[in-house]
Amino acid sequence: MINYNGRSFVSIENTANGEVSSKTIFEYKQEGQIISATYSGGEIVKGTLVGVVKEDGCLQFRYNHVNNKNEIRGGQCISTPEILPDGRIRLYENWQWLDSEATEGSSIIEEIRK
Repeated sequence: MINYNGRSFVSIENTANGEVSSKTIFEYKQEGQIISATYSGGEIVKGTLVGVVKEDGCLQFRYNHVNNKNEIRGGQCISTPEILPDGRIRLYENWQWLDSEATEGSSIIEEIRK
């Protein structure tokens, strides 16, 4: 199982209806099967996510954030990991806003080496 604790990620791709961008940084923590993260940057003022690492290695989580318009937005996501040749992690994300429109999208975030 991949350990996400202490790893940082940045968005490298997102669909147009998403608010995360290449200026958004995610800081992950992990305790057992529980994952959490804080994120900010770009349109995101402050965000958090919490979820679990599933038996198949995918991440399942809910996220909430405040954007630069002072709107509270949230949704759900399933992320599928890939280990890159240099050992970094790339996550392929399929997400859905949990608002009245409930639109879906996809994004890719990639580990940043510090």
